[in-house]
Amino acid sequence: MIPEHLRYTAEHEWVSGDGSAAVRVGITDFAQQALGDIVYVQLPDVGTTVQAGESLGEVESTKSVSEIYAPISGTVAAKNTALDDQAELINTDPYGEGWLIEITPADPAAVAGLLDGAAYGELINK
Repeated sequence: MIPEHLRYTAEHEWVSGDGSAAVRVGITDFAQQALGDIVYVQLPDVGTTVQAGESLGEVESTKSVSEIYAPISGTVAAKNTALDDQAELINTDPYGEGWLIEITPADPAAVAGLLDGAAYGELINK
């Protein structure tokens, strides 16, 4: 499942929004399947500055601990506190209730530079 209206990174994060306002970020269905049952998520606090390509937190599953990378640079505007008690939302609804954070972009045009659904689909099907 690769929603066409989202943008993607090669590290399996998705971005919802065009960058004109805060964008929502999560991990893809492909990533959550590879991770297995997610039991814990560490996310940055609201107000934290993140840099594109750098780690912004981690996801712990029954298999491993994996880094989450910032898809764009900006400031964390919100984080999904529901994940504190229900990290499994990432497994059950990765593009909805399992979102991770919202970022106010430093450069709104950066979102357009991410992969579209077709390009991400090619990446994961290689």
